Amino acid sequence: MPEKRTLERARRDRREGKSPSTQAGEFVREEIHHVREGKHGARSAKQAIAIGLSKARRAGVPLPPPPKGKTSARTRRSAMSASRARQSGQRTTSSRRARATERALGREPRRGASRTALSRHAKMAARRRKSPTRRAA
Repeated sequence: MPEKRTLERARRDRREGKSPSTQAGEFVREEIHHVREGKHGARSAKQAIAIGLSKARRAGVPLPPPPKGKTSARTRRSAMSASRARQSGQRTTSSRRARATERALGREPRRGASRTALSRHAKMAARRRKSPTRRAA
């Protein structure tokens, strides 16, 4: 469950008319902090970001599911069902599964949210973009 402060920040972004990705950024930020303070780990910066985006979807941020070639069909389905579950007002994750996820993440390394890992991820993401969008960013 996201922290109250994170939900407030995301709501404020929504009220200000900012894009869903900006709203979701708050959840990603929270996730990076969690990994850094040792609450759990992440194999890579990409995984930490993915966890944050997943939390955002479950909290009701209208994000699209991940693009087709990026993740498994199972992950895409769960992302779609998370947004649908939120609309119908039901929670999908059982306590047993949530606990298993927490424990699995607890065994992951902490270096995924380091400054260098995030920097490396940002550079790779920028390299994948075309130059006009890179300039715009």
